Amino acid sequence: MQQQRDLAPSPSGGSVLSAEPFRWFVPRDLDGFFGLFVDNLVQLILIVTLCGAMCGMSGEAAFLLYQRILPGVAVSLLVGNLFYAWQARQLARRTGRHDVTALPYGINTPSLLVYVFFVMLPAYEAATAKGASSVAAAEQAWRVGLVACLGSGLIEFCGAFVAESVRRRTPRAALLSTLAGIAIGFISMSFTLQLIQKPLIAMLPLAIVLVTYFSRVSFPWRLPGGFVSLLAGVLLAWGLTFLHQVWADGPVWIARHALNSSAVGESWQVIGFAPPQLWLGDLWQVVADPGQWLGLLSVIVPMGLFNLLGSLQNIESAEAAGDAYDTKSSLSMNGLGTLAAAAFGSCFPTTIYIGHPGWKGLGARAGYSIINGVVITILCVTGTVALIQSLVPIEAGVPIVLWIGVVITAQAFVACPPAHAPAVAIGLFPAIAAWGMTVVQGAFLVAGGVTMQSLLSKDFSQQVNGFLLHGLISMERGYIFTCVILATIAVELIERRFLRAACWSSIGAIFAGAGLTHSYQLSGNLVDFLFAGSRAPEGSMLYHATDVAIGYGLMAIVFLLFAFRKVESVSESVPVLTESDAHRTMEFH
Repeated sequence: MQQQRDLAPSPSGGSVLSAEPFRWFVPRDLDGFFGLFVDNLVQLILIVTLCGAMCGMSGEAAFLLYQRILPGVAVSLLVGNLFYAWQARQLARRTGRHDVTALPYGINTPSLLVYVFFVMLPAYEAATAKGASSVAAAEQAWRVGLVACLGSGLIEFCGAFVAESVRRRTPRAALLSTLAGIAIGFISMSFTLQLIQKPLIAMLPLAIVLVTYFSRVSFPWRLPGGFVSLLAGVLLAWGLTFLHQVWADGPVWIARHALNSSAVGESWQVIGFAPPQLWLGDLWQVVADPGQWLGLLSVIVPMGLFNLLGSLQNIESAEAAGDAYDTKSSLSMNGLGTLAAAAFGSCFPTTIYIGHPGWKGLGARAGYSIINGVVITILCVTGTVALIQSLVPIEAGVPIVLWIGVVITAQAFVACPPAHAPAVAIGLFPAIAAWGMTVVQGAFLVAGGVTMQSLLSKDFSQQVNGFLLHGLISMERGYIFTCVILATIAVELIERRFLRAACWSSIGAIFAGAGLTHSYQLSGNLVDFLFAGSRAPEGSMLYHATDVAIGYGLMAIVFLLFAFRKVESVSESVPVLTESDAHRTMEFH
């Protein structure tokens, strides 16, 4: 029998019915735009930085970035942003509401990082080893990246036709807890660290954001709080920069907050109009030679599935916030956006972004998506990404994105039945561990010298500051799947559906055995997936998660035993700590 959806009140406070026509733009769309723009700007900066440093796309090969990849990004983001704005309008007309918020959309960050390090960088190094020039090697890395993007797009598009069935059979707690874990680690914690890194720039904007969205106050002339916070951060940053220039011997904390004013002049050198072009010939050049991409399926397949599942979770998050979008059309457009990216020169898949309830809470509707698509397109086809990066410190926009992370985390608990709160909590752990893994990996990469591979080769139980290194790496591999599996098992146990819990445990065993979760190969400090039966580079450390698969199997056996015997109900309920009890407890301590 099909599992019914878990229903709970929407955190958005309900629908707003109105006879007024749907407005494409409302004042709060500016707030939504600034938040989404900061997210997308971070991705563009990562593309420019990583492709330039790791894949040789700098100097003579910079044209690959500014004339091919970024214009391709522009196409993929523009078509998606416009579609999701139109989709919001259609939902508003169908439901008679004017509070509908478009799904946020942009470049998928995990895919960006994985494709650079495990697709494009190896292709660049292989071409260089064969004697290719730096420019030719960079161009080969770009072509291989296009194929990886194409593969991800095909998985996302085809998956759209079965995803709704998966969503109906997966508890809401399992889908939302994953997003909450990502929000805690990769959004809230990461941006909190940036905030405290440059507090003189970020903390005043943070105060403005908190007053605007927590206290629901408005600014004079109805200025959007997000705009005011961003403007305040920019003015503070350049004020401190000017102060440092006229007071060179001033306190060191002023120098730490000063911007690099020379970068503004340097950024003008790459400005120029580069219209998007189709690059199907270059794409086919690699597709026609399976030897160039068959070995990449171990990267393309899991990342495509992760993108699909992540977008599916974000659609569920939007429904929990009050906007029920059609799964098939939403995911199909996401896949088409990625396919458009590959056709027009971008190596990086797109995704339905995390954070819809946050943007809805900001008061954004459809206009923020349109503005974002248009502005990002202008930046990408004119080469002004570097100019914006030099003018606007990322810390000025961090508070808006941080608030989005807070709302996503809160939604996971508010939008699910209260009894499922423990399942939400369990679903947080793998995502938080994955964030911890990126921090540890980054520390090893920066420190140099001893690598994670050398440590684990000597002692598989090696701890790093109290954390089990192998456990972090294993939990990080396929963590989105692990979040869903563990949280779903917890929900089924809470509802005393032991047979379903056993089925999900079996799914966990299959995924672990196949290498979609927990298994990994480690080369120095670089971690990659290790599928069952796949070949790893010589000298790599391999971990096949056979023991984890057996562990899931043992869990399934336990649940099956309870499924086929009568289980007595617990006579006494677990005591609930009330607010007054909590106060007495704190007073006692």
